[in-house]
Formats: sequence, structure tokens, C-alpha cells
Amino acid sequence: MLAAVFACAACGLVYELALVALGSYLVGNSVTQASIVLSVMVFAMGVGSLAAKPLQRRPVTAFALVEAALAVTGGLSVPALYAAFAWLDLYVPALVVVAFIVGALIGAEIPLLMTLLQRIRRQDAGSAVADLFAADYVGALVGGLAFPFLLLPVFGHIKGALVVGVVNAVAGIAVVLWLFRRQLERGVRAGLWAGMACVLAVLGATYALADGFEVTARQALYRDPIALAERTPYQEIVITRKVTLSGRADVRLFLNGDLQFSSVDEYRYHESLVHPALAGARGRVLVLGGGDGLALREVLRYRDVREVTLVELDPEMLRLARTYRDLADLNGHAFADPRVRTVEADAFSWLRGASRRYDAVIVDMPDPDDVSTAKLYSVEFYGLVERVLAPGGRMVVQSGSPYFAPRSFWCIEKSIRAAGLATVPYHVDVPSFGDWGFVLAAPGTARPPLTLASAAPPLRFLDSDVLRAATVFGKDLRHRDVDVNTLAHPRLVDYEDQEWRDA
Repeated sequence: MLAAVFACAACGLVYELALVALGSYLVGNSVTQASIVLSVMVFAMGVGSLAAKPLQRRPVTAFALVEAALAVTGGLSVPALYAAFAWLDLYVPALVVVAFIVGALIGAEIPLLMTLLQRIRRQDAGSAVADLFAADYVGALVGGLAFPFLLLPVFGHIKGALVVGVVNAVAGIAVVLWLFRRQLERGVRAGLWAGMACVLAVLGATYALADGFEVTARQALYRDPIALAERTPYQEIVITRKVTLSGRADVRLFLNGDLQFSSVDEYRYHESLVHPALAGARGRVLVLGGGDGLALREVLRYRDVREVTLVELDPEMLRLARTYRDLADLNGHAFADPRVRTVEADAFSWLRGASRRYDAVIVDMPDPDDVSTAKLYSVEFYGLVERVLAPGGRMVVQSGSPYFAPRSFWCIEKSIRAAGLATVPYHVDVPSFGDWGFVLAAPGTARPPLTLASAAPPLRFLDSDVLRAATVFGKDLRHRDVDVNTLAHPRLVDYEDQEWRDA
């Protein structure tokens, strides 16, 4: 019986983590997702515990039915929410409903389990509670560790939840029915076994169809045909590909659903990002992010660049940039250049231990739609970058859209200034993004000139006239009174929730 408690507790925690992780992948902002899921589920557990009081008169049957419902609801929760996000645009209401149902069923387990334990061996309430919660908490530990280290890597999100549903059904129904089979009428016992078989059949059939469902649901989220989709421990990588009317291929990279570039106009973005930062000294260059290699391609066009260090968190992104044909062709096989050294690490942590100085630092990070990425746009992060800048060095940061998300843009600019750097904000038009902004920065109080190096290679988009115009902001885009983004107070995530992601 305690083994069943252990298994059910592990399954319950996996359901919670699966809902939190799915929201982080699909919507971003894991803090908000975790708060919604955990608060709703804990509240629902209390409701479920109260609702289970009348069921204690027939605890064996009630517990088997609760576990059957929990196995189905928990196992199907991830595909159901994926469908709500992909086709119905009802993700948050569906999340609240699913979290409440799962939480209520988990809450109903405790009083029923207590009653069943007392039927096996009469003991005082304190000892029974100690046994129950010891098994429950150890099971939660195992479930919590199994989710990121076993279920996600081996089965993936959808299949992992279904596998846990099967374990839940077997542990919660079969074990209990076997232990208490003599206390049940033959018809009730047969009905519960048949019910468990139906639960396993539903979960098994869904498991068999899961791959096709995931492909169909994922394609519904993207306008163009998906050429590659991979989920790594860090993010979901999707590459789409279509042929435009001009006959050119439009290859697009998405990370966690956010567009990173379109091959049709990415040169506008990467020229604007890289070349102003390389107008000064550029012997040693540091690229933070930019695992697709497109910013690296622009850096390597300067013959006097002696060394480039690229720091990327996700090794799978680096592998694709080297070996996936569309990406490797776009970045000009930049990673094969002997001047390039790659580091697989979190940029924030890596900078804390960095001791070398760099003439230019290019910060090409994903949009700050979560606390984990918002820290890469914080005052503390820019302080670490300032520490590795050589005298006279320059830093440039991709800063989002001053049109669609002006508060986010100016929050980044103000945070850079708060770290002790002089800034020059500028923006250009990138058709696949719209109006997109950057911040050029240098140590000290003198603003760095926004120019191109005399040795700059021929560029398709950027020239001195474009740069002069890039520093002019319309009345509706000019500086906003915003707070800086820090580790202790991640303001940028708040702004992103309101502006950036909707844009």
C-alpha cells in the first residue's frame, strides 16, 4: 500500500511539472506559469480533500475511480493543452481547468489512502500520517527528478505524460484492487478491472498517435512548412522552409516559438548588429549567443580579426549551425574558420569567470521572455560585459523593437547605462521583424560614434546614410521613463509580458 502511495505521489508531481514546463515552452515566463499551476493545484487539492469525505464510506472503489480519473486527466493533460494552444487559442483558461481537476483528484487521494491504510493495520493517527507522508514525499522526490532527467529526454513531453498516466493507473488501481479484492463484490471488482483496461487502452492509443499529433499541432503554429523540429534540454528549435514567388528559399529559425531570422532579410539585422561594433579595434571579438553563426559570419569578413570566441548555451544549436545544410550555407560555414573558438556555457556564468579582454562584444541573445533570459539583459550582466571590454572596446546588444515594445527597448538601453557604459540607441527596418533596435555602448561617458570602419567589407544594406537615419526616433518612439532591469527586480519580463510577445 505504501508503494502505491509512493508511485501515486511521483505521478502527481510529474503532472505538475509537465504543466509548468509546457507553459514555459509555449507561452514563456516560467515564473508566471509556475505560479498559476502551483497555486491552482494546491487550492484544488484542498477542495478535493473536502470532497473526498463522503467517499470514505467505500474507500476502495472510490480510490480506484479517483486514480482512473487522475491517470486519464493527467496523462492527456499535455496533448489537450497543446491542442488548446495550437487550434483554439484558449491555453490559459484550459490550463486553469486542467490544473484544478488534476489538483482536486490528487487532493482526494490523501483521505482515501489514510482510510485504506487503517483497514490494513489499525494505528494511531500520528503514526499513520507519518507513514503516509513519508512515502508521499519520497515519491515526490523521485517524480521530480525523473521528469527532467528521464521522462523528457527519453519520451518527450507528450509521451512522457502518457507513460506516467499508465504508471498511475497500474499503481492506483491494480495494486489496490489486488490488496482489497476480497472486500469487493464480484461485479464491482470486474467493473473496476474493466475500467482500468479502458484507461490503459485510451492512454496506449494516444501514445501510438502521439508523434502524428505533435507534428500536426506544431505545424498549426507555423505559417510555413516545418523542415526540422527538435526539443533540447534548453529550448525547442524549429526551422521552416518555403520557396518564395521569386524562387528563393525562405528559411526561418524559431526558438521556443520566437522568430530568430528569415533568410530573405537576415542580412539587414546582422549587418546592423555587427558592423557598428567593429568600427573600432576588433582584433579579439566575443559573441554571446548567436549560435546560428550568422553574426559570426559578419565578424569573420574582417581580415584583421585574429580571434573570435562564441559562447552558446545549447550544443544542439551549434551542431545544427555546423551540419544542417540550410544553416551552414547561410552562415558561410563560419564555424570551420580556424579563428573561431566555441564555448558551450551559460553566458552569464561564463562571464563571471572570464579573465581575457575583448575589443568588441556582440550580444545576440533571444528575446527576454523569461527570467532565465531576462538576466542576460540586466544591469549585472552588462557590468560583467564591461569588465571584459578592452580599453576603447565596444559592445552592441540586440534590443527588440522600439515600435512594438518601446518600454522594453528603452529599459535595455537604460540598464546598459546603469552599468557604467555610454550608449547610442539606433534602429533599422527588418521586414520579417518590423522596426528593430540595437544599442551600441562603450565604457566611460563619451558616446561611441555610430560609424562603419574604413576597412568594412561591401555591405548589402548598411552604409553611412542608413546609420545617420538609424539614430533618429519618431516622437512616438522616443525615450520612455522606465526602470532598469536587475536580477533582484526583473522589470524587463514585466514589460515583455505586456508588449514584446504580443508584438
